Amino acid sequence: MRKLVFVTQQVDPEHPALAATIPKIAALARRLDEVVVLADSAVPGALPANCRARTFGAGSKAGRGLRFERALAGELRERPLGVVAHMAPVFAVLAAPVARPLGVPVVLWYTHWHASPTLWVAARLVNAIVSVDRRSFPLDSSNVYAIGHGIDVSEFECVSPEPHDGLTALVLGRYSEAKGLDVVLLAIRLALDRGLGVRLEAHGPALNDAERAQRVELERLAAELGLGECAVLGDAVPRRELPALFARSDVLVNNMRPGAPDKVVYEAAASCLPVLASNPVFDSLLPGDERFDRDDPAALADALARFAELDPAARAERGRALREHVEREHSVEHWAERLIDVVERA
Repeated sequence: MRKLVFVTQQVDPEHPALAATIPKIAALARRLDEVVVLADSAVPGALPANCRARTFGAGSKAGRGLRFERALAGELRERPLGVVAHMAPVFAVLAAPVARPLGVPVVLWYTHWHASPTLWVAARLVNAIVSVDRRSFPLDSSNVYAIGHGIDVSEFECVSPEPHDGLTALVLGRYSEAKGLDVVLLAIRLALDRGLGVRLEAHGPALNDAERAQRVELERLAAELGLGECAVLGDAVPRRELPALFARSDVLVNNMRPGAPDKVVYEAAASCLPVLASNPVFDSLLPGDERFDRDDPAALADALARFAELDPAARAERGRALREHVEREHSVEHWAERLIDVVERA
């Protein structure tokens, strides 16, 4: 029996960040006899029929670690193809000493700019590392395999916004300094001063004290710039509402720091929503003037002005090309095929 152990933080279709993990697990399940998901918590009924969820939540870090080790050891009795640790390097650190002596490979999926001490340890313990792109893993390693982002393209329809005046720019993601939203607000002010009718709509969670403080600071900056209704800094939206949000927007703006590519860029692209982004890792997705200098508000204002000059047909053509790229290189089916291939070769 072809079985895979997949370790993640939560299985929750309503989670603002982790809900996208469920279609990835489902894609793996379509290719395997069984996927066992080890998670801190899991919503009943969220996984396909040939998946089992085992939770290791506890009141302390030590308790969670102990329950995790017990659950993993139980699943290794019937040797699986491998253990995949999803995003949290600590799972790989805990799994490797248990799984690898039994000949079960451990693979870490990680796509983020932050290189923690735990990640350094994990990178040396695992059999292989998978990421969106070799550049989306923050450490120099020859053991990194690019497998795409794993977007469930079926969640997103290719739609064009209803005709309206001006330009609606959308920003999605946590209120983190890494998102570069201060530069985006400054660019909106410059664009307005140049006579461009642009409105910014931002949505995202503030999950900790630092992000809550960042949102307050951004609201202060928007007020200082006199943006008023031209810049709305809203809360996170449920994942099921993303297609409607994309449909009423003209362009997604992404100013994430270099390194890991934001998943939302690929989700917007799957909806045929054009994108402006600063991260060099998007060079294959956005090969032209859709990219701008991350620290230069004027460069983003110029990019917005260039996009505003495109007629609806040109915008739609750009959107369709983005969706085709995501279907080819970043779909959840492509991701699952590549991940299983890496695990079997590890």
